[in-house]
Amino acid sequence: MGDPQGFLKNTSRELPSRRPVDLRLMDWKEVYEDFSTDTLRTQASRCMDCGIPFCHNGCPLGNLIPEWNDLVYKDRWRESIDRLHATNNFPEFTGRLCPAPCEASCVLGINQDPVTIKQVEVEIIDRAFDEGWVQPVYPTYLTGKKVAVVGSGPAGLAAAQQLTRAGHTVTVFERADRIGGLLRYGIPEFKMEKRHIDRRLAQMEAEGTIFRTGVNVGVDITADELREEFDSVVLSGGATKARDLEVPGREYGGIHQAMEFLPWANRVQLGDDVVDQYGQPPITAKGKKVVIIGGGDTGADCLGTSHRQGAASVHQFEIMPRPPEERAGSTPWPTYPLVYRVSSAHEEGGERVFSVNTERFTGENGMVTGLDAHEVEFKDGRFAKVEGSDFHLEADIVFLAMGFTGPEKPGLLTDLGVNLNERGNVSRTDKWNTNVDGVFVAGDMGRGQSLIVWAIAEGRSCASAVDSFLMGKTALPAPIVPTQAPQR
Repeated sequence: MGDPQGFLKNTSRELPSRRPVDLRLMDWKEVYEDFSTDTLRTQASRCMDCGIPFCHNGCPLGNLIPEWNDLVYKDRWRESIDRLHATNNFPEFTGRLCPAPCEASCVLGINQDPVTIKQVEVEIIDRAFDEGWVQPVYPTYLTGKKVAVVGSGPAGLAAAQQLTRAGHTVTVFERADRIGGLLRYGIPEFKMEKRHIDRRLAQMEAEGTIFRTGVNVGVDITADELREEFDSVVLSGGATKARDLEVPGREYGGIHQAMEFLPWANRVQLGDDVVDQYGQPPITAKGKKVVIIGGGDTGADCLGTSHRQGAASVHQFEIMPRPPEERAGSTPWPTYPLVYRVSSAHEEGGERVFSVNTERFTGENGMVTGLDAHEVEFKDGRFAKVEGSDFHLEADIVFLAMGFTGPEKPGLLTDLGVNLNERGNVSRTDKWNTNVDGVFVAGDMGRGQSLIVWAIAEGRSCASAVDSFLMGKTALPAPIVPTQAPQR
């Protein structure tokens, strides 16, 4: 390392400041202020050059974290983006959206605050785009093989870019009107502005990747037509079947899945004309008492979106107890810690309610007006009601943000005849292939609901397997083998 005592001299972990709440609620821009280059280099110097860098183990992509930390500290930015791109196709996505399991595994984190790995990552790629260093990478030759990638989320885009660079003709199919999957329509603008997607897609198009939007594969193109036209197929459609809450009153209007709500806000920011007779998006929190059921990232996305739309009040329910302020003993280093976190959306307002279960929805004239709930405690492996804790909460609109249960089955998956595993995801071997010859699967469709960094890693590894299937060998890296996301 350039400064082998950096972590001893610079013990404070520093991150960019968030813009003032009252200011950022007036727009949909990303919430963070600019970060000083000198401060960033100081933070990079805290990397310990460990004998065994556990951050590599924490990162599914196997990012070369100590190397690009060292290069940033030495002000060798042009080299740092090469090392970053060597393992990660889209650091501008992970640097903004990944929960950073690498930082949870940082050796410095045993007894100090870990290195700001994620911030160094995003600063490298943003500088690379600003300097014009991110250019198309062209294949040395074309193989004549055609590959279809179904789904344009991070797994599909990673697979497509790798396979295009290997010389195959790759077509990405997306049933929505724009490329990006949940990156485009699930992640709010204040977490990642969509210009970051667009500039990466421009690179991919220049490299030769073909994008076809508005195509519902399995309907607009049959499974047989897909297999006849392409030499191989990569299924990367994600785990889009939302978990529902089947309690009395679920039929009332005004109760929506999170992914029925979030895309409208993104479309407004993209300039789409998606308004009702009152000039509002079809689903809006403006002026309403909002209840969000689900305490994870999707729930926080609904929270931040509701604030910006002008909700009258917001409550976010979570059935699990409030996490501890410091790393729980159940998640020791280097595992990802169970700890209480405050996202930018939580900082902006609303009430977080832990250890609570919704019993029923109440309503009038077909519309939801509230819900009945009670507190719970975890005993003998199950949630038990806390007697005497019943309460009623008024609600004009409810968002269900309880995760996803797997891919949608009717249509393409059924028509292809791919096998499913016991969790309802597409079954695959250790070579990423399904039981159907030439059909592979990557990302949440095979793994189950997981993280963006896992999706990119799976897309890269799946591309290596497809290339080997088509050519008999491959030079593409394969950082991981297929696994399932942990059961939740």
